[in-house]
This record gives sequence, structure tokens and C-alpha cells, in this order.
Amino acid sequence: MTGFAQARLAALLLPSALMLGALGSQFIGGLFPCEMCHWQRWPHEAAIALALFAFPLGDKRSGRIVLALAIVAILISGAIGVFHAGVEYHWWQGITRCSAPPSGGSEGDLLAQIMATPMIQCDVPQWTLFGISLAGFNAIFSILGGLGAIALWKRKP
Repeated sequence: MTGFAQARLAALLLPSALMLGALGSQFIGGLFPCEMCHWQRWPHEAAIALALFAFPLGDKRSGRIVLALAIVAILISGAIGVFHAGVEYHWWQGITRCSAPPSGGSEGDLLAQIMATPMIQCDVPQWTLFGISLAGFNAIFSILGGLGAIALWKRKP
């Protein structure tokens, strides 16, 4: 397998694994994502789509461009994770609104949605391991994984 093929596979598997972990912590573990958690998911979703799109394109110029965009998306998620972790550790000020807005409906439906929505603060980690929050782990895995994909791509056979 060429370095390009390995990088393309890494660019698909890494964000897929991180998204599975995020969704598992949400739907199985009961950890509700804050607004900044969602921000970290969007680049991973884009990276998955881009990496899938890169497979049929192969090692042509268009395939290399799409893979590069997937890797950039992974690194962007890592950068957002660094920012979010910094907010959690109170290294810098975060955003002021960290919950999803109501989606609409009648007045009764809106009130029910507001009352049922948990208040998730972006500056309070819901879970940590060795003092590292989920945002911190996303930052570590995304940045190291993105750099690893670049290293695989540049590797000589």
C-alpha cells in the first residue's frame, strides 16, 4: 500500500473513530454536547466525506487535493479542540451561549423544548481522564492524527 493510500485510509478512519466515540458518549454515555463540541464534529464530518470522495479519485491531482482538504479538516477540528479545552481549563474566555436554540413549533412545544434541554456549559468538562477532557483528547488525536496522515503521505516506499 502506498503512502498516499495509507494517508487516505487514516484520513477516513481517524475522524470516523472520533465521531463514533463522540456519538457513543452522547447516546450511550449520556454526555450531552455543548455548542463547541458540535463545532469540533463538523470538520470531522467533512473529513469523512472528503476522504470517501478521495477513494474513487485515486492518486490523481484531484484525489490529492481532496485528501489534503480532508487532512486540513481533521487539523481544524484539533484546533477547535485546543480552543475548547482552553475554555474548559479557564485559560481564556469562551463563548457566552453554549446550548442549542429551540427548533420551533407552537408556544407549548417551544416551552417544552426549553424545559427539556439540558444546560450544558462549554467551560465545564463533563468527563475527564487524567485531567484531560474530551475536547482535549479530540485536540490531541486530531492534531497528531492529521500530522501522522501527512507523514504517511510523504513516506517513501
